[in-house]
Formats: sequence, structure tokens, C-alpha cells
Amino acid sequence: MEEENKVKLHGMCASTYSLRVEIALRLKGIPYEYIEEDLSNKSQLLLKYNPVHKKVPVLVHNGKSIAESYIILEYIDETWNSDPRILPEDPYERAKARFWASYIQQQLFEGLSRVVTSHGEAQEKALEEVFERLKVFEGGMKEYLQGGASFTNGESLGLLDILMVVTFGPYKAHEEVLGFKMLDPERNPLLFSWVAAMKEHPVVKEVDPPHDQLVELLQFIKSTSHARSH
Repeated sequence: MEEENKVKLHGMCASTYSLRVEIALRLKGIPYEYIEEDLSNKSQLLLKYNPVHKKVPVLVHNGKSIAESYIILEYIDETWNSDPRILPEDPYERAKARFWASYIQQQLFEGLSRVVTSHGEAQEKALEEVFERLKVFEGGMKEYLQGGASFTNGESLGLLDILMVVTFGPYKAHEEVLGFKMLDPERNPLLFSWVAAMKEHPVVKEVDPPHDQLVELLQFIKSTSHARSH
């Protein structure tokens, strides 16, 4: 690979944000060098490339850095603009995808984070909110997955697929750590079968972290937040 076309990804294993970018790079067939970061001992390169947030993921292309997973996904799609596209080319379809992408991030992912990091009554309330939002999302996705399509982008994964599979793909780990089902085939049949289909996609299988690693990460987040609240 020529030096000027080199792609490097600073990430962290099992980070949903890093996994989003890894899936996109692999879908596009873009060779990249992966650099694992230890967030308790951040590298000088990470601090140099992302001085504002000092977080992963950071994509470095041609020596230039791009931070924030959602922005990186759009950058990848615009820079390597051959098929498969991550966002639809039609402006209206693209706007709809962005609307639901925002819903996944702001309503579902952040709601799920509250469930993991809260306890007692606060957790029960957060859980009720997530279930209600999943119900709304299930209705919205019926339009996208018409005619039994496996993914929102036809045969390939699109933006919504990527965001959804990294958020709710670890539903078995969620159940083991939290003691209840976040994604239930009876409550959310469409979302459950969609996530199950995405987990079988070859690219997702390549980057899917082991179950034990996901459980360990969730337990760490849960215990850390519990310690802070006391």
C-alpha cells in the first residue's frame, strides 16, 4: 500500500464506536492498520490525533485524522464512494436514514447506556423508556425491511444496520449481565430477526468480540458506575 493512501484506525476492542468503523472499512474492502488503544494509558498518537475528546475511534488517512465514529462513517462513504454505499445516494432516502441513525444513537444507545449504568428504581425507569423506544423503532423499521429484506441496504449492510448490530448485537451479554432481555423476539420480532441476520453477516462475524469479552466489559462499566454512585 502506498504511503499516501495508508489508513490507520485507533480503536479499542469491544468498543461499539470502534466496531462501527471496522465494519464500514471491511464492507468497503479498505485495507487498514488497526492500533489498539489502552484508554487508561492513552498513546501520544491518540492525544495528537484527537486532542479535543482524547477518545477512540480515530481514523488516520493520508496522515490526516478524523474523530467521532458517525463522522468517520460518512467520511469513508464519501471518500471510497463505490458500492456498497453506507448511506443511500438519493437525498430523501439519505435524510430518512440519518433521521433513524440519530434515533438509534440518541434514543436507543444512550438509553441502553443508562440501563447499564443505573440501579434500582432508576434502572427500572430507564428500562421502561428503552422498551418504549424500541417499540417505536420497530414500527419505523417495518418500512425499511419491506418484503423480508435482511438489511436496510438490500444485500449489504447500510448505516442503520451497522449502528443497530453494534448496539444490540451483544443482546446475550446484556441478558447475562443485567438479568433481563433487552431485545426480545416476542416483544420486538422484527428487530430481533434483523439483528440475528446481521450477526450472521461475514463482515460482522469477523469483528464480533467474543461473548466473554463483552460480558467482562459490561460488568466493568456497571461496577464502575455503581462505585461512583456510592
